Amino acid sequence: MNKETLGVRLWALKNVFLLWLASPKIIEVNERRCLVQIPLNWKTKNHLGSMYFGALCIGADVSGGLIAFHLMQKQKARLAFVFKDVKGSFLKRPEDDVLFTCEDGESIQATVQRAIETGERQESTVHVVATCPKKLGEEPVATFELTLSLKKK
Repeated sequence: MNKETLGVRLWALKNVFLLWLASPKIIEVNERRCLVQIPLNWKTKNHLGSMYFGALCIGADVSGGLIAFHLMQKQKARLAFVFKDVKGSFLKRPEDDVLFTCEDGESIQATVQRAIETGERQESTVHVVATCPKKLGEEPVATFELTLSLKKK
């Protein structure tokens, strides 16, 4: 288990138990992008044998929010952040582990910087694409648009 995965899971165990239960694995996180994998197992599977939409939303939440969290830690910025809305499109049944990819790092960086500089609430739209690489390659099984809301504490 890499240190990013361990950090997220320990934070989740203390703060958001449902996130911990989904067992996300952080594949990559930096200023530009974040890749998070959620396994398809008895905890994340629905009655049809595919990933439950709640687990899909957890993956979108983590991959979209972790870039902001990473930037805040790096800059030692004290910002409160939440997603104020979400739009999900479920395109295919995810019948294997799901990889969530967010590549909106530049936009998130700008939003973090504006929130630090102005002290006012700042928002931006974050896009996440969910795929099942082992079964479907890069074909999306779901896409998400989340509005990231940041404010200086």
